[in-house]
Amino acid sequence: MRRSIPAEFPNPCVVVPGYTLMDRLILLLPALPLASALLIHLTAGTLRHRVARISQVANLLTFLLAATLLGLSLSGEAPALHRFGSHWGSLLFDPLSVLMAVVISGISYIVHVYSIRYMAEEPGYTRFFILLDLMTAALLVMVAAGDLIMLLLAWHIIGVVLYFLLGQDTRSHTAYRYAFWTFFTYRIGDLPMVLAAILLYQAFGTWSLPEIFAHIAAAPATTTLFGLPLTETVGLLVGLAAFARSAQFLLHTWLPYSMDGPTPVSALMHAGIVNAGGFIINRFAPVYMHTGEALHWIFFVGLVTSIIGSVLMLTQNDIKKSLGYSTMGQMGFMIMECGVGAFSLAIYHLIAHGLFKGTLFLGAGSVINEARQSDNVPKDDLYTFIVERRPARQRQQPWLLMAAITLAVPAVVFALAHWLVAGDFFQKQGAIVLLFFGWVTGAQLLFSTYRMRTQNLWRMVSMIVFSFTIVVLGYTLISHVFDLFLYPDRDMRLQIYAAAGVDFAWFLTLMILLTAIIVLGWLLTYYSERRQRYGKTRPGHHWMNFYALVSREFYIADIYSWLTRGLLRLAERLNVWLRWV
Repeated sequence: MRRSIPAEFPNPCVVVPGYTLMDRLILLLPALPLASALLIHLTAGTLRHRVARISQVANLLTFLLAATLLGLSLSGEAPALHRFGSHWGSLLFDPLSVLMAVVISGISYIVHVYSIRYMAEEPGYTRFFILLDLMTAALLVMVAAGDLIMLLLAWHIIGVVLYFLLGQDTRSHTAYRYAFWTFFTYRIGDLPMVLAAILLYQAFGTWSLPEIFAHIAAAPATTTLFGLPLTETVGLLVGLAAFARSAQFLLHTWLPYSMDGPTPVSALMHAGIVNAGGFIINRFAPVYMHTGEALHWIFFVGLVTSIIGSVLMLTQNDIKKSLGYSTMGQMGFMIMECGVGAFSLAIYHLIAHGLFKGTLFLGAGSVINEARQSDNVPKDDLYTFIVERRPARQRQQPWLLMAAITLAVPAVVFALAHWLVAGDFFQKQGAIVLLFFGWVTGAQLLFSTYRMRTQNLWRMVSMIVFSFTIVVLGYTLISHVFDLFLYPDRDMRLQIYAAAGVDFAWFLTLMILLTAIIVLGWLLTYYSERRQRYGKTRPGHHWMNFYALVSREFYIADIYSWLTRGLLRLAERLNVWLRWV
């Protein structure tokens, strides 16, 4: 028997109460890594280090199953809610869940393969793979949860398992302390999610996400128990939960300071776990259709985070910590994409970032090892023979040319995006904002390559311009494809963009501000070069103060450290007072 969801739900799906073939396939997604964790626990005494192969095979099967479900979704299989309990306990089959399942299982499999040899000499080998399987299962349940209870359980378990993974080395006091920071921040993020779930259940009397979204679509002006608008309140609460999980500013410190854990854990965390914020906002897209204020706050927080994360990344001398702040900046950009209504673009961003950052973390160990072996980068004789047989004079790219390119490329990108994507492209504020920030990112690339010296100046400049244009344009086109797959309802997409829109005066001010920042950056570069030309290389007093502030990471880590010590002392005193110890 199939019971239809009300037609008002913007992404219609059917409720499947029975145990069909699809039920079994959906249920196998989290069941396979869970079974692997149980089997490893039972056979650890006899198989020892060979238990890792069990985990590897189970995760490979999970990836293949997720890929099969994605194929079914692409072939036109309708979204469906598969229930295994009367009131709660359901898994949702839709494009968003199966796409995220493929990403999670794929990254998890790569991390498993890497960990087999990396963790061979580390203590707690068996425990590590059990925790890794539990994390994979929890992530899969989170992305496929069809009701609030399942979502909250997975949301909480992810934080608990991550705490034990980061504290894998029980002998390291530093790893334990920063694992506690992560645990503490995640618990802060749990509170708004729990409160949002309570408000939704109190308003509609059901835990089912499709039913809740159908009710909201039918009556978006519903108020809470306290008379507050439901959609605005839930949107802000879900946004706060996303901020904690995706390391947004003021709740970000746990991310760059959790690098003392094993490298595979860092790769999984930065490639998959930290993306939970972007996913949860996408899952609640039917709520954000009716709440513009929440989207504006999400955009603002993402904007601040992306800027601060990029600045802090440039001041680090530790490769892992630098990658951590890079992830923070990218997560800010992802949250900002959600804030302008480009939900599907945020999903594409988190997938691309997950693959890219996971690769960087898994390769960071080799870079560190090579750096420790030699103070200088060894020369490759073959490369020198083929490429550098006739050494030429190194030249620096001219300031005026690079500045002109920075200002000229956006016009080309705007024209191509308007012609290739849609005729009403310029009516979408969110799309224009994103292209502007793509321009800012490209300008950052040009700034970084400006001081590079090269033998063939024009080849370098041509490759930079070509790469810049292809990346930004490809970003736009791929986001359009993701729009059609994740949100096939055109009215829903337009409504989300409309909700994220702002007054035209504010929009124009933002665009002018971004343009002014780029121009000011190049003028400061020119001013700095003139000072160096005349021998004035010493930085000013204000620049030194700013650098000191940035190098201390705005003292936020110090505040976290003080809070951690205070909470631990309070817990100790409570234990003594209650005579528990």
